[in-house]
Amino acid sequence: MAIPSGALVAAIALAPGCAPRDPGRDASEALARNQALIVAGNQAYRSGKYQVAAKRYAAAAVAKKDDPAAYFGMGMALARLGRIDESRAAYTRSRELARRPRRRRFALAKGLARRRR
Repeated sequence: MAIPSGALVAAIALAPGCAPRDPGRDASEALARNQALIVAGNQAYRSGKYQVAAKRYAAAAVAKKDDPAAYFGMGMALARLGRIDESRAAYTRSRELARRPRRRRFALAKGLARRRR
């Protein structure tokens, strides 16, 4: 039995992972992942599970590299674990990111919002 050529082309074009990626969607998914990881880190921190909290905050920092909250949380958890040098580095990174000009951060957010439309 022969497969119609149109069906074969459609099957190849719609194969998972072959569709073009939407940068706006990718950014919003990364932001949602980042926020979920920070919430999980906060819960672990409040429960006294500082190792888990540090891992969640680190994962949040990977998901969104310019989020000062992820680095701040990581600094808190690392301090509780007695990893003072690493904690200071995380706090320093958090402060650097928080000091970025607000206009630039606003322009980045505005650009992402335009892409979603």
